[in-house]
Amino acid sequence: MTSRERILSAINHREPDRTPVDLGATPSSGISVVAYHNLLKYLGKEGLKNHAFDVIQQCTQPDMEILDMFGVDVLDVGRYFNTDPDYWREIELVKGVPALYPKWFNPERQSDDSWLAPGVTGEYIGKMPLGATFFDQMIFPFIESYPADYKMLGYEQSRVIWGGFGFTPFDRINEPGFWELLRAKTFELRAKTDKALLLGVGCNLFEWGTFLRRMDNFLMDLYLDPLNVHRLLDALMESHIAFLEKVCRAVGDVVDILKFGDDLGSNLGPFIPVETYHEFFYPRHKQLCDFVKSHTSAHTMLHCCGGIYELMPELINAGFEIINPVQISAINMEPARLKNEFGNDVTFWGGGCDTKSILNRATPSQVKEHVKQNIAIFGKGGGFVFNTVHNIMPDVPPANIVAMFEAIKEFDLNK
Repeated sequence: MTSRERILSAINHREPDRTPVDLGATPSSGISVVAYHNLLKYLGKEGLKNHAFDVIQQCTQPDMEILDMFGVDVLDVGRYFNTDPDYWREIELVKGVPALYPKWFNPERQSDDSWLAPGVTGEYIGKMPLGATFFDQMIFPFIESYPADYKMLGYEQSRVIWGGFGFTPFDRINEPGFWELLRAKTFELRAKTDKALLLGVGCNLFEWGTFLRRMDNFLMDLYLDPLNVHRLLDALMESHIAFLEKVCRAVGDVVDILKFGDDLGSNLGPFIPVETYHEFFYPRHKQLCDFVKSHTSAHTMLHCCGGIYELMPELINAGFEIINPVQISAINMEPARLKNEFGNDVTFWGGGCDTKSILNRATPSQVKEHVKQNIAIFGKGGGFVFNTVHNIMPDVPPANIVAMFEAIKEFDLNK
């Protein structure tokens, strides 16, 4: 099989010739700048570049040489968009770890060695304290109250790091001819590779509520101020559908997967009961999925962290074909439980290796055992793409990363 055939076979619940693999196609189950720096040094590949395409979580876009070494089958469309060297400049946010960042990203070191990053409004919207390896949100535009109208919604979203620090390729969305260039670049990439193509479109709903109002306020609002929650969600949907319409027209016939995002769970289960999800978010998630399915040939992925077992039937019914990153360390998220109950209805894109306590703390042999057990469960009958549970963080030993990918190949050779 080609890589694209392998990925599509898994999504269609047909067991492919080998385990499909992802690394770096999404900014929430990829690899941090620091971990990648250490990996390149370990592999003797220091000459390869370290491009931080997600400046918030400080995640890199692995070089094609590394992706081919590890048998990766899918690419982020954005990696082919900003290839001009003039787009990048070197910054050393973590001592000893220089990396390349988009030139529009201009963090400023403070006297306490923290970093503050200004957004398009000139305000500081992100902070990375000394010792941290990612940026925290600083501004919650609606923290005091909901606005009377949403004429300035786009502006207020730009004051939040998740809206102000765009992910490639959409960090250039306001440039003339962007949509035509996106289509041309995506066609070029598809002609150059047999790997599947993924494009993240966001369209978050619950999360935008927490970004704008702050988590504690928004969770209370769902019970105490439902009318204002619906008003906000309606305004977000109007913006999301207008954006999706442009995405679908530009690349809906070229990309294989469109990735949405909405983290709905913690380690201890969903943030909200099923009934609350069904009232506020289910119909809107369904509208987004229906729009994609009626306007494109792409499959729908939802990045959704945490213990979301109780929400899985709702997410499947809403139209999400793929769930990522499959947080197997959270409550009720055991691989066998998920596969037995939902394996015929959804593809698990993740759950291959726990980054919370295994990949960072276990020995290489323990990592291999863990990985092989998860592949054996998730991979049976298709419906599985190997990916780590969220990002490979700075504390992960490079030997364990290599052991993880070796385990995939060993499993496939011995099955």
